[in-house]
Amino acid sequence: MIAEIFPEAYDTEGRTTFRPDQKRRGGFPSTFPVGSYVSHPLTAKCKSFEDLRIFLKKCRYITDEEQFGKKDYWIPPQDFERSRKGDCEDFSLYAWRQLLEMGYKARIVCGTLGDSSSGHAWVTFLNEGKHFLLEPQARFAGLRLPRLDVLRYRPFVSAEWDGERVHFYSHKERKFVPPIRQIPLLVLEWIFYRVRFISTFAFMILRAVYLGLLGKRKVPNP
Repeated sequence: MIAEIFPEAYDTEGRTTFRPDQKRRGGFPSTFPVGSYVSHPLTAKCKSFEDLRIFLKKCRYITDEEQFGKKDYWIPPQDFERSRKGDCEDFSLYAWRQLLEMGYKARIVCGTLGDSSSGHAWVTFLNEGKHFLLEPQARFAGLRLPRLDVLRYRPFVSAEWDGERVHFYSHKERKFVPPIRQIPLLVLEWIFYRVRFISTFAFMILRAVYLGLLGKRKVPNP
């Protein structure tokens, strides 16, 4: 769920911009003013990233069309906390709120992922002088993600809360190829995480099948 960011590959700071949430095509189509997403208290309090991951694992991804009949609708975190369902923006808004509550300097980011032209949302945060990316949609893959995955993220605009007001930043795309001496280690790291994810996912499927069969056996005959 969390990966360290290559500073050379990702424009972490960005450039200050003026309220893209108020522009029709500003790349940050929040349903409400962004400040309202940090103004209401939450019921659940995550004390660690693992607490956050456990909570998000209980949430279900669902499109805005399916849930609200709208192309785009950003659910306030306090509502997402109750419904436990939403799309990438809703998951990211909630994760952003929890990171702010933990005391991290964090941002919610909108951009694209991989070769997809459709928008995506995630969270970045600063810890001990290093920038990290948090992907809520990878909540089932474990707490850590390989650093190579970060190369697939292209930030467009981000928002940061300083405790009093929201600041917006636009980001430039960066192209980066890791030094040759780093590639073997990064590839091994990527393989390790992928193998672990596949093993975990396979175990979850087998466990679900086993529990389903066990439940059927316990049903008494009429």
